[in-house]
Amino acid sequence: MTPFKLAAAAAIFTTLLFHPGCAASTPSAPPTPATLGVVRAHGRLHTAGNRLVGADGRPVSLAGVSYGWSQWEAARFYNADVVNWLKQDWHATIIRAPLGIHEEDGYLQHPARNLARVTRVVDAAIAAEVYVIIDWHDHQAQLHSEQAVAFFSDMARRYGKHPNIIYEIFNEPKTGLTWARDVKPYAEKVIAAIRAIDADNLIVVGTPNFSQNVDVAAADPLKDPNVAYVLHFYAGTHKQGLRAKALKALELGAPLFVTEWGTCDASGKGPIDEKSVGEWFAFMHEHQLSHCNWAVYDKSETAAIVHRSAGSKGHWREDDLSPSGKYARTLIRGWGE
Repeated sequence: MTPFKLAAAAAIFTTLLFHPGCAASTPSAPPTPATLGVVRAHGRLHTAGNRLVGADGRPVSLAGVSYGWSQWEAARFYNADVVNWLKQDWHATIIRAPLGIHEEDGYLQHPARNLARVTRVVDAAIAAEVYVIIDWHDHQAQLHSEQAVAFFSDMARRYGKHPNIIYEIFNEPKTGLTWARDVKPYAEKVIAAIRAIDADNLIVVGTPNFSQNVDVAAADPLKDPNVAYVLHFYAGTHKQGLRAKALKALELGAPLFVTEWGTCDASGKGPIDEKSVGEWFAFMHEHQLSHCNWAVYDKSETAAIVHRSAGSKGHWREDDLSPSGKYARTLIRGWGE
């Protein structure tokens, strides 16, 4: 068994041991050295072959949490207190801040309020010395390329000097969009705008069919040398078939980044599929993939990590966390052990 598989087995064993009666979510141990200074430890991230590496060229594998859409149930959690709690209590080394774009009350309708939420999280992540993904959370970003160019140009000017920053320029291209016709030309346009200002920070790009077709993107890669391709999985829906696509992409030399994964099915509902999560975690350990659990929000569905009774500023106890939240917290805390 490889070291990564041993680590995966240990994480799964820890989960099975503690998940059924998960202890109160006040920290049982101080944060690990990695979470105390993960950005100082690794510096600005870049790709090397099919791996994500730090400034020293050593592989980096981050584990953290994604917020939900900025305009809905997650909105009240977009603050520094929650970011700091996720670092302190969950031992998160990465936070994802999804800017909801085209849906009701999103950025296209209410730019100022959604932008303010995202920048609060980004500023807090920089202060907390964790990595942060600025996510253009859109299923049809090719229709909003001018807005995306303006947004990411602004983000690059504001934050490009910070090594914490990762730009996710297209969250989940919907079914029916193709890589060659729709996603790649959009990505080339937005990447050019970012690189005119920020030549160095990592950019991640969603792939067709809701970030499933990583193999297609890997066969026709972008020319930028510091790009990774987005893979999303929901354990109840996505199984070995998607891992086969991911493995093919890796074999083609494409670096992958799991910016969103769920314990349940792709609707955000259904039972927690611990067997499938364990298989995915073994795969991510083996290939040193970084990942963010979906998500910080309080809607009454499986994927939400907290109940509506949870406070808006973190400091959550066991009964504030959903079953999925308890499970994901255990896995994230154990990722680097």
